Amino acid sequence: MKKIIYSLAICFTAFQIISCKSEAKKETETTNQEVTTEKKAAFVLQDADNSINWTAYKTSEKVPVKGEFQKVTITAGGEASTAKEAIHNAEFSIPVSSVFTKDTSRDFKIRKFFFGVMDQTELLSGKLVLENDSLGYANLTMNGVTKKLPFKYTLNEKTFNLNTTMKITDWQAEEALSSLNTACKDLHKGADGVSKTWDEVALNITSVFK
Repeated sequence: MKKIIYSLAICFTAFQIISCKSEAKKETETTNQEVTTEKKAAFVLQDADNSINWTAYKTSEKVPVKGEFQKVTITAGGEASTAKEAIHNAEFSIPVSSVFTKDTSRDFKIRKFFFGVMDQTELLSGKLVLENDSLGYANLTMNGVTKKLPFKYTLNEKTFNLNTTMKITDWQAEEALSSLNTACKDLHKGADGVSKTWDEVALNITSVFK
């Protein structure tokens, strides 16, 4: 009888030890999960609805050609407690393969004969800097050249809108511009018979935070 009671006591003690270890393990796992779970910022630029629209021009009459880039990646910054802080100092990259104009033939020519002629331009990259409540600039890298591109912007609650015009030649891309014009020679002719591709591109960027 004593042996039976002694055996039961050992089993009960062992069960208690195992239970304590299991509870301690669960508590440790829960604690670790709480530590590793980070609170998400109120404004995240990568998660916003971002649209990057551009307008280029052809012929002597300066006929607009509209397009967009369908992909952008925020590579640094872009998260904060306010929309303005999330945008300020955010760094980005845009793959030129995401260019889209609703014309597959035109898209191909832009990728091959324009961006394809440039140096190190699989991506356009840069950093956004907001100087005050209406003006800012982007340190934009294209064709292996980094230049400051000033812009005007508005920020209305969760909607950021940027407008600017860039000169392609400021990024030493005359060769790329000439290459595109040659590839589109007849399509860029106006009533005067002159084929022309302008070095101006208007940009409109909108980010709507969720």
